[in-house]
Amino acid sequence: MPSNAGTTRLVIVESPAKAKTISGYLGPGYVVEASFGHVRDLPRNAADVPAKYKGESWARLGVDVDNGFHALYVVSADRRQQISKLVKLSKEVDEIFLATDEDREGEAIAWHLVETLKPKVPVKRMVFHEITKPAIQAAVANPREIDRDLVDAQEARRILDRLYGYEVSPVLWKKVMPKLSAGRVQSVATRIVVERERQRMAFRTAEYWDILATLAVANAGEGPRTFNATLIALNGDRIATGKDFEPTTGKVRAGAGVVHLDESGARGLAARLDGRPFTVTRVEEKPYRRRPYAPFITSTLQQEAARKLRLSSQQTMRTAQRLYENGYITYMRTDSVNLSETAISAARRQIVELYGERSVPPEPRRYTGKVKNAQEAHEAIRPAGDNFRTPGEVAKELSAEEFKLYELIWRRTIASQMTDAVGSSVSVRIRAVSTSQEEADFGATGKTITDPGFLRAYVESSDDENAEAEDAERRLPTLVKDQPLTADELAAQGHHTQPPSRYTEASLVKALEELGIGRPSTYASIMQTIQDRGYVTKRGQAMIPTFLAFAVIGLMERHYPRLIDYDFTASMENELDEIAGGDHAAVDFLTAFYFGSANGAGDQDIARSGGLKKLVTENLSEIDARSVNSIPLFTDEDGREVVVRVGRYGPYLQRAVPGETPAAPAEGEEAGSQGDRAPIPEGLAPDELTPEKVHELFLGGSGERKLGDDPATGEPIVLKSGRFGPYVSSGERKSSLLRSQTPDSLSLDEALRLLSLPRSVGVAPDGVEVFANNGRYGPYVKQGEEFRSLESEEQMFTVTLDEALALLAAPKTRGRRAAAPPLREMGVDPLTEKPLVIKDGRFGPYVTDGEVNASLRRGQTPEALTIEEASEMLADKRAKGPAPRKKAAAKKAPAKKAPAKKTTATKKTAAASKSTAAKKTTTAKATAARKATPAKKAAPKKATASPAEE
Repeated sequence: MPSNAGTTRLVIVESPAKAKTISGYLGPGYVVEASFGHVRDLPRNAADVPAKYKGESWARLGVDVDNGFHALYVVSADRRQQISKLVKLSKEVDEIFLATDEDREGEAIAWHLVETLKPKVPVKRMVFHEITKPAIQAAVANPREIDRDLVDAQEARRILDRLYGYEVSPVLWKKVMPKLSAGRVQSVATRIVVERERQRMAFRTAEYWDILATLAVANAGEGPRTFNATLIALNGDRIATGKDFEPTTGKVRAGAGVVHLDESGARGLAARLDGRPFTVTRVEEKPYRRRPYAPFITSTLQQEAARKLRLSSQQTMRTAQRLYENGYITYMRTDSVNLSETAISAARRQIVELYGERSVPPEPRRYTGKVKNAQEAHEAIRPAGDNFRTPGEVAKELSAEEFKLYELIWRRTIASQMTDAVGSSVSVRIRAVSTSQEEADFGATGKTITDPGFLRAYVESSDDENAEAEDAERRLPTLVKDQPLTADELAAQGHHTQPPSRYTEASLVKALEELGIGRPSTYASIMQTIQDRGYVTKRGQAMIPTFLAFAVIGLMERHYPRLIDYDFTASMENELDEIAGGDHAAVDFLTAFYFGSANGAGDQDIARSGGLKKLVTENLSEIDARSVNSIPLFTDEDGREVVVRVGRYGPYLQRAVPGETPAAPAEGEEAGSQGDRAPIPEGLAPDELTPEKVHELFLGGSGERKLGDDPATGEPIVLKSGRFGPYVSSGERKSSLLRSQTPDSLSLDEALRLLSLPRSVGVAPDGVEVFANNGRYGPYVKQGEEFRSLESEEQMFTVTLDEALALLAAPKTRGRRAAAPPLREMGVDPLTEKPLVIKDGRFGPYVTDGEVNASLRRGQTPEALTIEEASEMLADKRAKGPAPRKKAAAKKAPAKKAPAKKTTATKKTAAASKSTAAKKTTTAKATAARKATPAKKAAPKKATASPAEE
């Protein structure tokens, strides 16, 4: 699209991929460049604060709370080079178009660009919700001004999160553990997961029975001859099912009025019904109709991608981002289910082509959003363009992950404009009278789909993997009232009530959405944050809270309940929406929240309490650290209270008689080394700490298990679980398990083998002994100060002296083995122009430019990582600088001794004894010094990590 004659325009977008796509739609006279996302932000740490502000009392916050909440913005170190490039370009063009995303974040980026570049030429805002040639040309032809209300709302959100994080997080540092974080949304999300685990911990299972009858029809005709029916009532009273039991007691709910059958009762009734006639007492047939699902919004896309494709929220959004930037789908951060008229027409045309005219309803379908606090800012997520490309047409252009997600979006969009699925449903009641004259009622249901309608294109999945699919049919024979039936089989079947399911990322996003907490742009980051902070781990798809999360949420529930209240957090989103709509002033909202001014907007409960600042400072002394770090479990048979303590080395079990305060572990002492404590094996979920499991751990179950006695010394050999994993111990000897070994299957012989390490291979010709051992980097051989790696763990026990000497004689290599080829070559970093590759390291895959390394985050895969994400990860790592080196402990000079001639063996023995004694002395002095020195208080002003994100 040519610009005005002689006019040059600079178009600024967020990412290089987006820039590349858009530049292809614009003609000569347009320069398209990327900002690489946000160009300015609040200072991340003290080093980011400009020198002239360092003495200000508000500098640590980066917000001048006493002067209208003025924010101190700094250009990110990794963006300075790009900003310089954009400044230079802005001086060479006649107009600037800011083409950042059409939401609050995009609007804020546009405003920050203006504030940073300070251009002398006209600046216009162009917006679009899909990257297609018509959409880009329309956006250029219809620019607008920057929406300051949207900018104010984004800025208020950023400041709100900074105040919340920087004021509440230090409380956690002092009372729970250093380097923890609190956040306006992340803390609420963590609370939801913790509350579900509490329900599971309190749950008591119940057993109930019923009877499954296989009934047969004489002269069935075209339908099935047999069908299944379940016992639902006995003598007019309903048979108990799972919903009739109290989850915390396992007993039938009071007033339920049901018959609770146990195994003997069910089997006895089945025997008394055997051979008795069965009769149909009621047949009800109703029409079945199912409307299509609405098109995808951000949350439902994440939910379905998790169910169908097993993608995390982060993976889904990264893949969707690539599809959007390359022009395949519309903008993927939206809570609107609306489709444009163009999209509806495209969908209806394609339905006719693929499924026939009968599959298109007479009138287009319109959908209304059900999301609480929905902004309705965009269209739903759909294929881009006026004519949708089928999955087959784009298959060769997309990666496997991109193709699957595109197909999901395409199918959902097409299905949303198709006809209803219709059919019929049948409910049948059947009665039999036992030999004891008991009236037993059985029930069966059936469903027949006569026209699948939209189900031809799309069937939604369920969080319950056992749930029946929408398109599943259950066909029954044609039955009429008073029809006789015979029972081919009567089987008593037992059931157990189940605790509430753990959240998955998909169901947690759904819960947040239903509560009105968070926004489409934040769901994925919330899922990642609560895992990165150590509050939640994943087992398969299930999200399991850690005991650290229990401690943090327990503290906030007791002392700051309003800050993690669901309605309060949702009301904050409402306030931000009102600021975005121009109905409220951001300053009034922030003032009420932080200082408690009841005159402005904001939550009145917080305002009446004096605001956030007063709340977190005045109540600090009331918080008992030991109490918040103790999670009660139960009282055991001996009247001892069993609790989980969250310690600096991880959680452990402790038990004591009420009123008794057990001693805390000594410095460096392993939990479990005293009788009233036991370690909690890594990976054990909170709800798995049953009384039986706790008893096992205290007796030495998974935490400590005697394998036998050492035949040479007579000392017991014990398997233990330590801070760094499982190990075996006998007397003073300890040895970690090999990578190929598991605690459950470890035998006494294997333990003896481990305790033989380090193994003496022999004495070299020069008189120095050679050893084989297992170390931090794997198996190795050692002679004096020379080390060489072994290829396998088994070689530690089999390597001969000649083989070891040959290895030691070979020159050292830079690594343990020859460098493995990279997992993936990504291309050139758009910021530094250095080649980027992904390699497999000791701690997992990482991306590198040859100088700076950045580990892939949880949920990221080498295949899915984009070059923009890799560039940003390295830029963040570069900005943080090298990790500070720990100072080596000062070594005590060895005492001088009179020279004496000793044999090599004697020298080695003396040196070993001397080294051991020195280590013991140093450790004892260090421990004494630590005990004598008062613990230093956490210093929020020195914070190096931003805990203020949502």
